[in-house]
Amino acid sequence: MSYSDVLSIFSGAFTTLLLSVAGIALGLPIGLGMALLRWGRVPAVARFVAVYVSLLRASPLVTLLLLLFYGLPNMGIEIGPIAAGVLALTMNTSAFYCEIWRSALLAFPREQLEAARAVGMRRSMCLRRIVLPQIARTSLPALVNEMSQLIKVTPVLAIVGVVDITRAAVRIGADTYQPLPPFYVALAIYIPIIFALVSVQRWIERRQARLEASA
Repeated sequence: MSYSDVLSIFSGAFTTLLLSVAGIALGLPIGLGMALLRWGRVPAVARFVAVYVSLLRASPLVTLLLLLFYGLPNMGIEIGPIAAGVLALTMNTSAFYCEIWRSALLAFPREQLEAARAVGMRRSMCLRRIVLPQIARTSLPALVNEMSQLIKVTPVLAIVGVVDITRAAVRIGADTYQPLPPFYVALAIYIPIIFALVSVQRWIERRQARLEASA
């Protein structure tokens, strides 16, 4: 492997991080919003969200990606590989985030909401100051796990031409007829990314535990 080959893999790593961060940044709040709609028990909206989430969770990411990439242009909506990748990742991961958030909301004791409303707190303030901090803490391990999964499924985007870490390693292996070295480099990049994500989770958990102990 040459120096330029290593740079190509790192360029793919930047693409992987960019798409993953975009999918996470968009999917988290969208998933939370859908979970709140279902938790709020608005009849028509909650049912629609439930069907939407079920369909997305049942759809393979590669199928969703191809449907967006080839289907939207037929409807007059031009979309490039990167945009299609971000949209597919966001739609896919937001459905799983929705279920993670909803699980935490269902476990949340509604008595706390009733007590807060009894002392005059508005519903929006209750959500912001009471509900969200607690469900964020309980959902953190599952959310980080879904983030890790999202990063590890980004090679699927190569099917529409997105050059991520794995796609770059495959290309270099095919050009040099030495497939193992590029994959060693790719693995050496993936592991620190996932490790950093898990380390942030553990740091947040330790910090929260210290705050609770001092309270």
